[in-house]
Amino acid sequence: MSPGGPGPLGRALRGPARGTPFVEAFLRELRRPEVTVLDARRIALVAAHPDDETVGLGAQLPRLAGLRIVHVTDGAPADMRDAREHGFASREDYAAARREELETAMAVAGIPPVRLVGLGVADQEASHVMTGLARRLADLFDAQGVALAITHPYEGGHPDHDAACFAVHAAARLLARQGRPAPAVLEMASYHAGPDGNLVTNRFLWRPDCPEVELPLDEQARILKRRLLACHHTQQAVLAQFHLGCERVRPAPAYDFLSPPHEGPPWYENFRWGGLDGAGWRALAAGAIGALELEAPPWR
Repeated sequence: MSPGGPGPLGRALRGPARGTPFVEAFLRELRRPEVTVLDARRIALVAAHPDDETVGLGAQLPRLAGLRIVHVTDGAPADMRDAREHGFASREDYAAARREELETAMAVAGIPPVRLVGLGVADQEASHVMTGLARRLADLFDAQGVALAITHPYEGGHPDHDAACFAVHAAARLLARQGRPAPAVLEMASYHAGPDGNLVTNRFLWRPDCPEVELPLDEQARILKRRLLACHHTQQAVLAQFHLGCERVRPAPAYDFLSPPHEGPPWYENFRWGGLDGAGWRALAAGAIGALELEAPPWR
């Protein structure tokens, strides 16, 4: 199906293009591997870090014509530990390298640099600026007519992931409050702590109210995803933890960002990324909700 051409998604894009009918049409077409091109001009993928888009939906990216990808952070932590480990003398040099890796990977996927939007927050710092991120995303969604936002789930894997999820949902609430069309939200699987405390990758925390769409990867798709992942040279040790069996998406649930995402500590408490534990992250979320003058979640 060519962009804007016939088919359920093309018709949805020419209509109101918001909410459940659009999401259902998109997921229906995404499930069909014979549909090699989908019109994604009104879809934004909001990722926390350069490479998260590849981990979540790398094999699908060449199918999403016109997709806009927004990165909340530049992938370079302020503490310089990662930068030094990879041989960079400054945080800015490391951030530039990660941007170059991203652009190289996205060129393989057919996504030009003009479709990549960086919000420029330092890695591990997104939770501290959720108020501003929500407002910036609301402006971007409104200006670009975004009908569907794809982002991380709220699962305690990384505080930046949870911050990106919060900011997308909060942006949608801000637009709805202003009487502006708000995007529907889908999620891509990432990682979280399992019941035994070990890392679980490429899967969602199970929720009975959120049916998942599994997108199995054939050999050709796996080869493509390996190529994309290989472009992120500085992240190979981390990326080796993710498998290539399938990718998963689902409609986002109504999250309560003031409650823990699951029993037990979030995965990031093993590392204190951004100096945060779960209680600290939720306190920042509560502050952002107050600053944005939003009602308490869950947001439906």
